[in-house]
Amino acid sequence: MSGKNTKKNGNRLTKKRIFEIIQIGKESDKASRAFDFVIVGLILLNIVLAVCYTFEEMAPFYTAFSIIETITIICFTIELGLRLWTAEYLYKKKTRVPAAIRYLFSFNGVIELLSIVPFFLPLAFPKGAIVFRMFRVFRILRLFQANRYSDALSTILIVVKRKRNQLLSSMLIIFVIMLMSSLVMYGFEHEAQPEVFRNAFSGIWWSTSTLLTVGYGDIYPITQGGQVASIFITFLGVGMVAIPTGILSAGFTEFMTEQREKKQRAKALDYCPYCGENLPKP
Repeated sequence: MSGKNTKKNGNRLTKKRIFEIIQIGKESDKASRAFDFVIVGLILLNIVLAVCYTFEEMAPFYTAFSIIETITIICFTIELGLRLWTAEYLYKKKTRVPAAIRYLFSFNGVIELLSIVPFFLPLAFPKGAIVFRMFRVFRILRLFQANRYSDALSTILIVVKRKRNQLLSSMLIIFVIMLMSSLVMYGFEHEAQPEVFRNAFSGIWWSTSTLLTVGYGDIYPITQGGQVASIFITFLGVGMVAIPTGILSAGFTEFMTEQREKKQRAKALDYCPYCGENLPKP
C-alpha cells in the first residue's frame, strides 16, 4: 500500500516535478522529453514564420501566421514564467526571488526575454509598431536555446568555451596581420590608386577579403610591388584561417576522447571481472 502511495506522490505535478519536466529530459522521463520536443518544434516554427513574413506572396496567409505566432509567443511566455518560478531548484543556494533574477539575466534568460518582448512592445506603444517589428529578428536567437536539447550543439559550445583563450589569441593575430597588410598595400598603392587606398584603413576591406580567402576583386593592387605583396599576403591568409580550424579540431578530438574514456570507466564499474557478468546498478 505504501509503495503505491509513494509512486502516486512521485507522479504528482509538484513544483519540483515541473522543474524536472522543463529541464533537459532523460530518456526515462517521457514527460520531460515530450516537453523538449514541443519547445524545439515551437522555436523552429516561430523562425519559419519570421521568414515567411518577408515574402509578399505569403500575404494571404498573414492572418494565420499571426494567430500561430501569438500561440507560440504565449507558450514561450508560459515557459519563461515556469523557469523563473522554479529557478530556486536550478540555483539551490539562492532563494526564490534572487534565483529568478539570476536566471532572467543568464544567457538563456536574456535570449528568452529578447525573443518575447518585441511581440508585446507594439501593444504597449502602438505608434512604434513599425520600428518594433525590426526587433523581431531577436527571435532567431531562440535557435541558440535549441542547443540545450542537442548533444551536438552542446558539444560545439563546450569546445569553444574550453578553447576560447586560444581562439581569442588567433583572432588577435589575424587582426594584427590584417592591419599590417592594410598598411603595406597603402604604401604600395596610394599613389597609383589614391581614390581606392585613401588612407591606412582603406585597405582593411581588401586585406579582410584577401586574408579570409574570399577575394571579391572589387579592390585589387595594380603596381608590381603591390601585386608581389598581395601574393605573400594571400598565402599568409590561408595559414591564418587554418589556425582556428586546427584549434577547434583539436578541441573536438580531446572532448570526444574524454567522453569515450568516461563511458569505458562507467562500463568497467558495472562489470565484474571474476564472474564476467554485468553488476546490477544500485
